[in-house]
Amino acid sequence: MTGTDAWVRVCAIDEIPVLGARVLQYDGGNIALFRPAADRVFALADRCPHRGGPLSQGIVSGDTVTCPLHGWNIRLDSGQACAPDVGCARSHAVELRDGIVWLSLSQTAPASEATA
Repeated sequence: MTGTDAWVRVCAIDEIPVLGARVLQYDGGNIALFRPAADRVFALADRCPHRGGPLSQGIVSGDTVTCPLHGWNIRLDSGQACAPDVGCARSHAVELRDGIVWLSLSQTAPASEATA
């Protein structure tokens, strides 16, 4: 995947496991798509703000993912580390249209729900 403008068709939602993740490679780094529920998808840079751990390999629970390296919990909707930890993984806007996941490489996700 290359480029940084407009929306990119990524995959069918069924290609992302529920309570799991899928990694996309693009020219700016890796993006992890998380699916905490059947009809919800979030996208974050695949790097924990603590020490760069691969968030895609973490455990998804509710609206957070736990970094596999040091156990930091990161909010899926904003990329913010949960207190008492501080830091933020870049979030990307995601839309779900007729079962297809669309991703914006130029827009960050809103602070609330990241799917439509």
